[in-house]
Amino acid sequence: MNIRRFFGKNARDALAQVKQALGEDAIIVANRSVNGGTEIMAMLESDIETTDSQQAEPQPDHGRSLLDFVTGKEQPRPASQPATRAPVAPAAMEEDPASEHAIMDMLKQHSEQQEQAYQLATQTLEDKMQGMMQEMRHMRSHFETQMSAMTWQHHLQHSPAKSKVLSTLLSASFSAALSRQIAEKIPQHIDVNKAPMWAKEVISRNLHTLDDEDALLDRGGVYALVGPTGVGKTTTTAKLAARYVMKHGTQNLGLITTDSYRIGGYEQLRIYGKILGVMVHAVKDEEDLKIALNELKGKHMILIDTVGVSQRDQAVTEQLSMLSRAESPIQKLLCLNATSTGETLTDVMRSYKKHEMAGCIVTKLDEAAAIGNVLDVLIRERMRLFYTTSGQRVPEDIEVADKQALVERVLTPHQASLPYQYLDEELPLVISSMMQSQGEAHA
Repeated sequence: MNIRRFFGKNARDALAQVKQALGEDAIIVANRSVNGGTEIMAMLESDIETTDSQQAEPQPDHGRSLLDFVTGKEQPRPASQPATRAPVAPAAMEEDPASEHAIMDMLKQHSEQQEQAYQLATQTLEDKMQGMMQEMRHMRSHFETQMSAMTWQHHLQHSPAKSKVLSTLLSASFSAALSRQIAEKIPQHIDVNKAPMWAKEVISRNLHTLDDEDALLDRGGVYALVGPTGVGKTTTTAKLAARYVMKHGTQNLGLITTDSYRIGGYEQLRIYGKILGVMVHAVKDEEDLKIALNELKGKHMILIDTVGVSQRDQAVTEQLSMLSRAESPIQKLLCLNATSTGETLTDVMRSYKKHEMAGCIVTKLDEAAAIGNVLDVLIRERMRLFYTTSGQRVPEDIEVADKQALVERVLTPHQASLPYQYLDEELPLVISSMMQSQGEAHA
């Protein structure tokens, strides 16, 4: 099959070349517009007939003769017999004033059909390739998980103490990343029964808490409680205010709330302020905050209750930037809900930590079945813990963070945690799967 290529400055010129070289029986195979003109691919019909005669079954005719192409005719031809054509006047193409437009229209239509067929074939190929790549990724992920599990199984079989530490921390809701990091530092020859105590000491050393509340209250300053909606900022603000009043009285305490949009937000703190004998200033924007701070500049301690904002809301940056631009330095305390998942706590911490948190307060300890998730994020993010709260009573249900009590609680098994205890043979696959998931989340 001999296909030839012809190039002309326009369709008329290219077709004239085809006619001159191959005659009236030429078959147009393809055409397209190129820079500077038109390109046509054509061949002799005799080449197709020779090929067709060698086939066991007749094949469809995919080309058009030069005559049919120019005149726009579509006449089917049996594979075994050439089509009969009427003679064409030699100057038909050259003398017909409408032929140029007709030729260009047919060439355009033919090109569009070819382009559509090409796009369909390309899209089908891309879909198949994407499916294959997705399947290969799944296979690779499964293979990596299995290989990682085998590696961990080897390590744990040769280190029962490491296995014990991992099992203890994972069952206490610590992340796989921190659990692995701690377990890898365990002394080689430590007794397996002493492994949990060793882990407890490591956690205690890395959990930073408020050293001296008296120093904090005596030093004074401006503190803003920030965090997501529903974490308990307003109640915690009232509890801190009550602790200050019990030590220094009401004269040197100022209360501000930016939570003027939520129904009952200002009213709740106003009631607490009335009980304590302290006026509450409500502010709506940066200018109001500036005025309120100026009115309270003689106060030894100022506490600001802020509106709750989701960690994924752009309003976080707007609110914290407003606090940072205040003339008086404002120290920000992040409130974390102990009942939240480790993933949510990490998300909250990283969103708010960008804006220089002085420390944090963990709320709702009384509602949390396990607190490993919150201690985990405090240790990984190196955030100092000031206070913990365990109820709604003011001022009883708040206390300075007790490091030893928290560590003792987190590593003491309780009834609710029993279904979440891992068997030794489950640990390798669990650890490898958790590590892989965390790696994909950071990718």
